[in-house]
Amino acid sequence: MLKGRTAVVTGGSRGIGRAIVERLARDGAHVVLTYAGNEAAAADVVRTVSEGGGRALALRADLGEPGAAERLMAAAEEHLGGLDILVNNAARAFTPTPLAETDDETFDAIMAVNTRSVFVTTRYAARRMRDGGRIVNISTMNTARPGPGIASYAASKGAVEQLTAIAAVELGPRGITVNTVSPGATDTDLLRGTNPPEALDRAAAITPLRRLGDPADIADVVAFLAGPDGRWITGQNIRATGGLG
Repeated sequence: MLKGRTAVVTGGSRGIGRAIVERLARDGAHVVLTYAGNEAAAADVVRTVSEGGGRALALRADLGEPGAAERLMAAAEEHLGGLDILVNNAARAFTPTPLAETDDETFDAIMAVNTRSVFVTTRYAARRMRDGGRIVNISTMNTARPGPGIASYAASKGAVEQLTAIAAVELGPRGITVNTVSPGATDTDLLRGTNPPEALDRAAAITPLRRLGDPADIADVVAFLAGPDGRWITGQNIRATGGLG
């Protein structure tokens, strides 16, 4: 389905990102994934992809650093020989904190990874992506389902959703689609690291499908948008939540 296509997936060493990398590679794409610091996890993804007959390369990139996203995209394009698919999945881990207690440094750090890096990678794709390409940005159901303690995180993802909508209009004449996927409560290290077990139980109980999402559930939606069957969908926010929100 994606044979001959190239892809960049940010934050691809664990959780949803890893599932996306493995699915795109299984569909035939040559994938560059990024990781912030866990080299062992990134190497394990590359090994898994290789054992499955796919191709993947891991590049370390702290997307919160000025200039890092631009350098990453240039290095990835050089390795891949061109760019067809961009998935912006990287997100900064955070501790839920009331708005009144959130300091400027925390806000800036979250926005740097979750928003600025997406702007930079999307801008790079707008300049360099081949016609007919695909951009998929990962957001969150919390932009539509507000909760306490996540003001900076939700704000960063809300900005990404607006960037997606505008990029879809600007890049549409070149056949490039740009969409958002907003996961619900998905069973990842990030979710478990920012929520107590009882909160996860409640989330599963109020989800119509009565479970937490699996990273593969999100990867399948991304793969659909990145593949040929997603050619007529752009500027959309697909809420992959199991019916929650």
